[in-house]
Amino acid sequence: MKKLVFIRHGQSVWNSLNLFTGWADVDLSEKGVSEAKDAGVKIKEHNIKFDVAFTSYLKRAIKTCHYVLENSDQMAIPEIKSWRLNERHYGALQGLNKQETAEKYGAEQVQLWRRSYDTLPPLLDPNNPESSTHDPKYRYMDKRAIPEGENLKLTLERVLPFWNDQIAPALLEDKVVLVAAHGNSLRALVKHIEHISDEEIMNVEIPTGIPLVYELDDNLEVLKKYYL
Repeated sequence: MKKLVFIRHGQSVWNSLNLFTGWADVDLSEKGVSEAKDAGVKIKEHNIKFDVAFTSYLKRAIKTCHYVLENSDQMAIPEIKSWRLNERHYGALQGLNKQETAEKYGAEQVQLWRRSYDTLPPLLDPNNPESSTHDPKYRYMDKRAIPEGENLKLTLERVLPFWNDQIAPALLEDKVVLVAAHGNSLRALVKHIEHISDEEIMNVEIPTGIPLVYELDDNLEVLKKYYL
């Protein structure tokens, strides 16, 4: 049996303000720090011992990963970061209040932008100072690979190579894997792992700071799934 644990980062400052976040590199709120620490305690209580941890380039996921490992006494394990595990890029919506955006464009349109599998948000102008093409974290990347807006379909296409090249091989080597990432990058992986349809994935929500455990067979098919 293979074991994989997903954890969506604890509540961020922008989560608490009801803002679209995406690739904006905002920090954890006090509640988010508490959620991440509690997750580590739960993992320790369930005696889950990791061999490797994967996380994104965004500090809210990185710090969640660190708090989980610290509070489960596993800080020495290897940790691999990748931009491919970043949150879905919300384009020009990033930094906007979700309620105010719904009042401006209509709740149905905003729901499509948030939950639809293949509806793109308004794209961010690459010349905009807020574009990630100007962020030093991505200075070694081909600028053409840096998104200016994504739907879940594009997020899955971006995340899947990392699953195939890094996460799946670790699982197939019988390593116990932690992935500390984001609501939509994890939803994309959940869609892939569980073979969820484009329509059904709209209803899948992953709560902040609660470890989601998968037990997988030798073909990485799901045997069991549960939250701690």
